[in-house]
Amino acid sequence: MSQRPTAAEAARARAVAAETCEIEGVDRPGLHADAGARPANESFAAVLGRHLHRRAFLAGAAGAAAVPVLLTAGEVRADATAAGSDPLAFAPIAPSKEDRLITPEGYDHQVLIRWGDPLFEDAPEFDAGAQTPEAQRRQFGFNNDFVGVFPVEGGPNLLLVANHEYTSGEDMFAPYEPGVNRAQAEIEMAAHGGSVVEIAPGPDGWRVARGSRFNRRIDATTPMAIAGPAAGHRLLRTAADPEGRTVLGMVNNCSGGKTPWGTWLTCEENFNYYFANAEQAQDPDLKAVHARYGVSRKESPARWEAFFDRFDVTKEPHEAFRFGWVVEIDPYDPAFQPVKRTALGRMKHEAATTALAKDGRVAVYTGDDQQFDYVYKFVSSRAFDPADRKAGFGLLDEGTLHVARFHDDGTGEWLPLTIDNPALKGRFADQGEILIKTRLAADAVGATAMDRPEDVQPNPVGGKVYMTMTNNSKRPAPGEPKGADAANPRVANLNGHIIELVEDGGDHGATRFRWSVFLLCGDPAVDLKTKPEEIRAGLPTAATFYAGYADPSTLSKIAYPDNIAFDPHGNLWIATDGQPKTEGIGAPNDALHAVPTEGPHRGHLRQFLSAPSGAEVCGPEFTDDGRTLFCAIQHPGEGGLVPNKVSSWPDGESLPRPAVVAIRRKDGGLIGG
Repeated sequence: MSQRPTAAEAARARAVAAETCEIEGVDRPGLHADAGARPANESFAAVLGRHLHRRAFLAGAAGAAAVPVLLTAGEVRADATAAGSDPLAFAPIAPSKEDRLITPEGYDHQVLIRWGDPLFEDAPEFDAGAQTPEAQRRQFGFNNDFVGVFPVEGGPNLLLVANHEYTSGEDMFAPYEPGVNRAQAEIEMAAHGGSVVEIAPGPDGWRVARGSRFNRRIDATTPMAIAGPAAGHRLLRTAADPEGRTVLGMVNNCSGGKTPWGTWLTCEENFNYYFANAEQAQDPDLKAVHARYGVSRKESPARWEAFFDRFDVTKEPHEAFRFGWVVEIDPYDPAFQPVKRTALGRMKHEAATTALAKDGRVAVYTGDDQQFDYVYKFVSSRAFDPADRKAGFGLLDEGTLHVARFHDDGTGEWLPLTIDNPALKGRFADQGEILIKTRLAADAVGATAMDRPEDVQPNPVGGKVYMTMTNNSKRPAPGEPKGADAANPRVANLNGHIIELVEDGGDHGATRFRWSVFLLCGDPAVDLKTKPEEIRAGLPTAATFYAGYADPSTLSKIAYPDNIAFDPHGNLWIATDGQPKTEGIGAPNDALHAVPTEGPHRGHLRQFLSAPSGAEVCGPEFTDDGRTLFCAIQHPGEGGLVPNKVSSWPDGESLPRPAVVAIRRKDGGLIGG
């Protein structure tokens, strides 16, 4: 048994992790490892800079308003203040640093379910000092991210699904003993994964139907099938699974999506956090792949490898290849075995959102959440049959995965990642290997390096696709590889931006598209500046850009856009992850913002919600009638330890608890309207 590190030693370890890791939204110690070497594909920042400089005028989607000229600082779109009704009528709230959840006047919110709440009649009540793995498997998990709802036939009830992305043991246990305390590791594993929960509406809000036959917990030990072109591949075979077709659990499930046939797509993101000792791998090829995916070179932050050999690359070199996939789950069938759909590629998936092509095939959009990584689209081989739900199961096992290349003139193309692509021939043995090594295949075809692509969502109103680029603090100085120059106004993309994409012919099955910048995030009242020393050196700065909206005095500040959603009118709702640590907007708490995507108020962004201290906002999801907005409040008080020194949300106690909240208007009207 190793000696437990002192508080000072743990703090130093966290500082080292933050120094070397790219973290989702902010430098959150331990969740990412070094991404490893990659070829110098042209960065999106370079394309963006030239595109802004050219001020390309792009046509909008068929039947929609034209995308405006991309303007420089001080210019405005001429029609932004034209007469027209505002599709968002709430009074925006001010940025806040308070340890509470704030919504506009006229709105109520309730904490629907929190970490540790029982899902079953026989489940124990939450007791922070007496948690066990068995109890946690019967309770709502930790750090909830993606939220989705599905209708229950024959009534108003819904099935709510939620991802449990990761655990921060120092905020769960006192003392926290990674690599020493096996029970803590098993509780953490049980707190991962996802939950299915039936909820029922009532006069005072929604309530959890504890004991519903639909309720379910999935965790890091749940048996799952592996399907698609990589199933059974030699790189997926392990001592415990010599066939390469069954794996235990899913980890670090971030965002997700829903299919037209009513299943839940949940996305493994920073799986590299859980595996250890990659630098000791014997096979140089496997070692290079692990490096490209950022698998921990030495011990992992959670130290699960101390108890379970499968998390040690030196003992099970293929286990890490069995993570980083999109997992499909049927929320209506508690006995359904989750399936990892390998045709959708292996990466740090932020989302898996679907749309139908004109011929009925299914498109799945996803971002790979890493600085300088890529945006992807899968298109199924077969069409979806709305008359046959079961035919949808397996539809995502056959099709083509593409990666995006953006051109300076506002056009782009989806590049196929297939074994018959000349750029990939001879580099990969088969299609399964391409999918297991998706990042390396995307490198090889010359995809455009992006500023941390997170959520990618088609707007159900009009069909345009929106892509959040959370930030890229590693953008180097002008003249360096992937750096900025006079045509690329951001030396470092400190606040992030959002891309608007229109598929050719409005068809989600197309292989070409047009794109424009929808938002360049920051403080609309001032230009977004680089760091002070860079400003003194005379390096370029860039203005914020809100789709050309004219009046900055009515716009809210925003940084680090992460999850997005659309209300029934097609307004874009943007959750943030990282505002407290950005330099550009005065460090308020993370938030939820709303912005019209069309009409005279296009770009008029306003803040709707402020999160408690230390928390991010995740997974916004509207009911079909637009009268309830669900969202996840993840990691309140993160880093505040036990007892917590940062937050006491939601119960006023010294142990804050991640939770899902439901927001409604007091008069029962449409959210935002």
